[in-house]
Amino acid sequence: VECVGYLLEELRDEETFEQFKLDVADANIFIGSLIFVQELAEKVTEVVAPLRDQLDAVLIFPSMPEVMRLNKIGQFTMKNLGQSKSVVADFMKKKKQEDGSSFEEGMLKLLRTLPKVLKFLPSDKAADARTFMMSFQYWLGGSPENLESLLVMLGQDYVPPVMKSMEGKDKIKAVEPVLLPDKAIWHPIAPKIVFENNADYMNWYDNEFCPEAGIDVKTAPTIGLILQKSHINTKDDTHYVSLIAELESRGSRVVPIYSGGLDFSGPIEEYFYNSAGRPVVDTIVNLTGFALVGGPASQDHKKAAKILKRLNKPYMCAVPLVFQSFEEWQSSELGLHPVQVALQVSLPEIDGAIEPIIFAGREGATGRSVPLADRVNLLADRALKWATLGSKPAQDKKIAITIFSFPPDKGNVGTAAYLDVFDSIKAVLKQMKSEGYNIGDAPLEKEAIMESILNDPEAKISSPELNVAYRMSTEEYYDLTPYAEDLEENWGPAPGNLNSDGKNLVIYGKQFGNVFIGVQPSFGYEGDPMRLLFAKSASPHHGFAAYYTFLEKIFEADAVLHFGTHGSLEFMPGKQVGMSGTCYPDRLINSLPSAYLYAANNPSEATIAKRRSYSATVSYLTPPAENAGLYKGLKELKELISSYQGLRENEGRGPAIVNSIVSTAWTCNLDKDIKNLPALETYDAKADTAENRDDIVGKVYSQIMQIESRLLPCGLHTVGVPPTAEEAIATLVNIAQLDRPEDDIESLPRVIASSIGRDINEIYRGNNKGVLTEVELNDKVTLAARAAVRALVNQSTDSNGRVKEVKSALDEVGNFFGGLMGQKKPWTQAIINAGFPEVEEARLVPLIGYLEFCLKQIVANNELGGIMELLNGQFLMPAPGGDPIRNPDVLPTGRNMHALDPSSIPTAAAVEVSDGVVRKLLEKLRDDNEGMYPESIAFTLWGTDNIKTYGESLAQVLALVGVKPVSDSLGRVNKVELIPLEVLGRPRIDVVVSCSGVFRDLFINQMNLMDRGIKLAAEADEPLEQNFIRKHALQQAEELGVSLREASCRVFSNSAGSYSANVGLAIENGGWEDEAQLQEQFLTRKGFAFNADKPGMMEQQADLFKAALKTVDVTFQNLDSSEISITDVSHYYDSDPTKVVMGLRDDKKKPMSMMADTTTANAQVRSLSETVRLDARTKLLNPKFYEGMLSTGYEGVREIQKRLKNTMGWSATAGEVDNFVFEDANGVFIEDEEMQRRLLDTNPNAFRDMVTTFLEANGRGYWETSEENIERLQELYAEVEDRIEGV
Repeated sequence: VECVGYLLEELRDEETFEQFKLDVADANIFIGSLIFVQELAEKVTEVVAPLRDQLDAVLIFPSMPEVMRLNKIGQFTMKNLGQSKSVVADFMKKKKQEDGSSFEEGMLKLLRTLPKVLKFLPSDKAADARTFMMSFQYWLGGSPENLESLLVMLGQDYVPPVMKSMEGKDKIKAVEPVLLPDKAIWHPIAPKIVFENNADYMNWYDNEFCPEAGIDVKTAPTIGLILQKSHINTKDDTHYVSLIAELESRGSRVVPIYSGGLDFSGPIEEYFYNSAGRPVVDTIVNLTGFALVGGPASQDHKKAAKILKRLNKPYMCAVPLVFQSFEEWQSSELGLHPVQVALQVSLPEIDGAIEPIIFAGREGATGRSVPLADRVNLLADRALKWATLGSKPAQDKKIAITIFSFPPDKGNVGTAAYLDVFDSIKAVLKQMKSEGYNIGDAPLEKEAIMESILNDPEAKISSPELNVAYRMSTEEYYDLTPYAEDLEENWGPAPGNLNSDGKNLVIYGKQFGNVFIGVQPSFGYEGDPMRLLFAKSASPHHGFAAYYTFLEKIFEADAVLHFGTHGSLEFMPGKQVGMSGTCYPDRLINSLPSAYLYAANNPSEATIAKRRSYSATVSYLTPPAENAGLYKGLKELKELISSYQGLRENEGRGPAIVNSIVSTAWTCNLDKDIKNLPALETYDAKADTAENRDDIVGKVYSQIMQIESRLLPCGLHTVGVPPTAEEAIATLVNIAQLDRPEDDIESLPRVIASSIGRDINEIYRGNNKGVLTEVELNDKVTLAARAAVRALVNQSTDSNGRVKEVKSALDEVGNFFGGLMGQKKPWTQAIINAGFPEVEEARLVPLIGYLEFCLKQIVANNELGGIMELLNGQFLMPAPGGDPIRNPDVLPTGRNMHALDPSSIPTAAAVEVSDGVVRKLLEKLRDDNEGMYPESIAFTLWGTDNIKTYGESLAQVLALVGVKPVSDSLGRVNKVELIPLEVLGRPRIDVVVSCSGVFRDLFINQMNLMDRGIKLAAEADEPLEQNFIRKHALQQAEELGVSLREASCRVFSNSAGSYSANVGLAIENGGWEDEAQLQEQFLTRKGFAFNADKPGMMEQQADLFKAALKTVDVTFQNLDSSEISITDVSHYYDSDPTKVVMGLRDDKKKPMSMMADTTTANAQVRSLSETVRLDARTKLLNPKFYEGMLSTGYEGVREIQKRLKNTMGWSATAGEVDNFVFEDANGVFIEDEEMQRRLLDTNPNAFRDMVTTFLEANGRGYWETSEENIERLQELYAEVEDRIEGV
C-alpha cells in the first residue's frame, strides 16, 4: 500500500499544494483529521469535493463541519452535518443537557455504543456506518496494528481492485481495535501499560519505583501531568518521557494522567486526589496545550476554572509545536504559529493557565515529537519552584517586590498606571506580616517605605542615588549570568555606565527580613538617545541583567512580585510568543515564579507579561471616573446660561446676558470649538433675533456640558481599598448609560427619555448640534439618571460612606407592603422628582437588578487576597480584563487577567457600532471638504482598545475598505467578503493601518483578516474613482516595480519582539534633536509589513510604507474609555503619523487629524485639536483633577507633569495644541507662588521636569509667551537644581 501524508500547514506552499492535488487525484482513499484552520479547510474542500465521487472512500475525522461533509463510505455520508436536522447533533445536544458533558466526551460514548447497536441493523447503510465508526476507533488507537486493520477493512470492502483480487477468497476478519482505556494514569517505566485507579499506581510508584530512583516519598513535591492519549497510543512519547525523567531526577514525584476525549475534568477529579479527598499534586502541568475542557473545538472555561480552583494548585499549560517544525520555530521572529497561539495559548489562559512554555517540537523528516532539552529543563525548574511556594513555611519564603522608575529619574521611582505604589506596598507588607512572612523591621508607613528606598524623597540633602542594596563585582556578574557576554555587542563589556559605579554593577533597593524591595533598571535609552532610532530594539543592558541575576542567585527569591503597570521585562527583545532560550524575557526571569500586579483596564499588555515573562497577573482597580465638573470661567458660563434660561423673554436682561456669555466664551478660548462664535468687538445681542441668540447659547451650553460630563479618573488607587459609596455611584452612572441588548437591558437615559415620548439618540443628535432645547433636555436626563443611581446606592451605604453589603432592592418583604401602599421605589421616585413623572417602574427592573449585581462586584475586593494566593502557591481564578463600564465581568479585581479569544472579534455588535462611527467620520470629513470623500485614511490600532470594544476599530478599517467580516461554522471570525459598490453606496476608502506591537502580538490573525480584505478590494475590477485602494495600489506597483498584490500591503507594525515608535521615549527623555528625528524613528520602527501570503514574518517595507502614507488625507485614532485619554499616556502621540504624512506628501499639506470618542453612549467624532483642548480643560487645567492628584503626594506631582509632557508630545507629532493650553497651565502651576511651593516641596525632581517642559515647549516653538514668563521659569530652574543638589 502506498501512503502519502501532508501536515495541514504545508498546503500554504503553492508547490506543495499543486502536488497535493495530483496525489488526491491519483488516490483510492482520502483520510483527513483535525482540520480546524478556516482558509486551509477551504483548500482541502476545493481539492477533495470535485474528486469525491471518483474516490472509493473519504474518511474525515473531527474537523470543521464543511470538511466533515465530504465523508463517504459506501452509502454512509455526513451531508447534513452542522445543519440543524442532524440525528448525531440532536443526540449530542441531549447528552450535553443531561450530564453537562462536552462534544468529545459524547462522541466517545457514541463510538463505544454505536458499533454494537449497528451490528443488529440489516441494511447496507448500517454496515457502512459501522465501518466508519470502526475506522475512527482504529484511527484513535493509532498503533501500527490498528492502522493495518483499518486499511485491510477499507480495501476489501470498498476499493475495486482489492475487492476483485479477493473474489472467491475468505475475507480477512476484522480484528477488534486495540484500545487503551479512555482515561488512566500512565508511566513509561511501569510494568502495566496503564493504571485505572489511583491506589494501584501509588502502590507501585511509592513502594517500588521511588525507592529505586532515590526519591523520598515523604518530602518529595508531586507534579501532576496531563497528557494526550494519542501520543501514548502511537508510542510517540519521547517528549513526555523526557520531562518525567527531568522531574524525577530533581527528586520529584509525578502523576501523569490522560483522557481519550478532550475533557480532562473527570481524570483530574479521579486521579489528583487521594481517598480522603485531599490533593496529591503540588503543581499541575498540562502538556497537551489545549483548554482543559473541550480542546480546540468547544470550551467550557467556567467548568475548567471551577475544577482547578477546587484543587487550588498552580496550573501551567505548556505547548508542543504542532504547525511548525522545530527549525521553523527556531528561525521565526514571531515564534509560535498564530493559529496555535489562538488555540493553545489564548484559550488555556481563559481557564486560568499560566506560562505557555514550548517544550517539544516535531522532527522535520518523520513528524515525530522531540523534546527541546533546555525548555524541558526550564519547565521542570519552574513547576518545582511553584510547588515550593505552596509547601515552604511563610516565615522562610523570600519575596522580591520589584517597582519601576519611568522615565528613569529619582522623581519617578514607583511609577505605575493609576496606582499609589508606596501606599499599596504598605498594604501588601501588612498583609504578609499577618500571614507569618518575615518582613524584618520594615516600616509600615508610606513615607518611611519611600524614604528607605529613595534615601530621601525630599532630596534636601545631596543624593542623586537611590539606596544601594548590593554592589556586584563584574567577576561575580559574569560568573552568575550565563548570557552576559551576549550583551557586549550592544553595550560593551560590563559594568558599563548604567546602574554602575564604574567598578561594580549596582542594585538599588532595600531588604527587610526576607522581603526585598528593588527598583527595576530602565530600558537604557537615556544613556544613548541614538538607540531610539534602531528599527529593532537592542538587548537589555548589564545593569538590567544584573538585577535579575541578583534576585535569583544572590537574594535567592522564591518569587518576584512586579508592582504595577508596567516595567520593561516583558518588552525586551525576543520572539513574540513561545520564547526560546535566547529570548531576553526568558533569560532574565529564568526560573523565578513571577506575580504581576496589572491594571484591570490593560488586558493587552498584561497578556504580554503572561506570555513573554511567564507572569501570573493580579488585576487592580483603576480609580473610579467622576464627572470633570466646571471651574473658573467655565463655571461662570454655566451660571450665565441658567440665568438666560429664566430671562430669555426679557428684552432688557436676555440680550445683556447673551453678550456676557459671548465675551466669557472668548475668554475661555471656546471660539476654537464653536464655529462662527460672534466677534467680541462687533456683536450686540440686542440687535440679533431671538432664534440666533438661542442658537449661540445652545452651542456654548453644548460645549461646556461636554467638558462637565467628561469622565475623569480621580486620584490614584491603593491596593486592597475598595471604592467609597460616592465612587461607586460614579462608576454605576456610567454603567447605566449603555444599552446592553444581549442581556435585554435598556440604558437608564433611554427609559427616562421614552417616558416623555422621546428617543435618547435623537436627543444626543440635537445636543451635539447645539440646539438649546435639546442640550437642556440632555442635561435634565443626565441629572435624573444620576439621582436614580444615587438612590439605589444610598440604600446600602453605611455611616462611613462605604458599601459593606449590598441590600437587594428587588426581593424584600418591605417591597411587598410598599407595593400595596402604592409606594414608588426610591430610584423611581428620584427620577419623578427630577421632572419625569411618567417613568415606568416596571421597565427599570432588569436594569436595577443588573446595577445591583455590578455594585456587588465593584465593592468586592480580592486584590490583597489575589497577591497572597499566588505567593502561597495557589490557583488564582481567571477574569477578563478591559473596561469595567463596558464589561462589568472585569470586576471584582484581584484575579488572573486574560484577554479574549482572538478569533471572536470583531463581534456583530462591534461591527454595528463601527459602521455608525465610520458614517459620522465620513460625514464630518465631507462637510469640511466641499462634499469630497477622503481617498486615504491612516489608522492606528491598539491591543487593549480592541479587547475592550471587542474589535470596534478593527471593524472600522474593514468598513472603510468596504469588506465585511464573516464567521465560520464554529463562530470564529476568519473570513472577509467584499461588499458590492452598489450596496456600499460610496467609494472604497484606502487605509494605512499602523498596529501597535501589542496588537501585533495578540491579534496577528486579525492582521491577516485586514490584509486579505484590503487585497480583495485592490484586486476588484472596479472604476478607480470608486475604489481608492486599487487606484493607489496600481500607482505604487508601477513606482516600486512590484505586483499589485504586493503593492496593496497596508497593515504595518514593528518588527517582531519590538514595541512602539520610541517617539514617546525620546520626548520623555528630552534627548531629541528635532521633529525630523521623531519622524524618521516612526518610519524606521513602524515600517514592517504584514503579508497574509507569508504569515510567519514581519517584513521591513519602508518604501511601501512611505508610498502608502504619502497618499493619506486624514489621520485617525479611537478613544474608547474614560480612564486612558490622549494626554494620560504617550502611546497615542507616539503612533500619530500626522507630521510624518505632511513631510511625505508632494504638496506638503498637513492631513486632517480626527479622533472618534466612544467613551459614552453618545459616540462623537472630533478633530484632534478639539480633543486636545477637551482633555486639557478636563485634566491638566481642572482643579478637580490636579488637586485630586496632589492629595496623593509625591506620585501626584509626577502624574501632573506627565500630562504636561504628553500635551507637548502632541505639539511635536501633530502640531495640534493651542497656545492657550501652555499659557493657562503656566498660570496654574508656575505663576501661582503657593502652588509652586507645594509642587517643589512634594516632589522636587518631578517639578524640575515640569519647569524644563515649559522651557522646552517655548524653545521648540510650541508656545509663545512673555519674556517675563520665560525669565521666571529660568530662575525657578536654577532654584530647583540647587534644592535637589542640597545647596
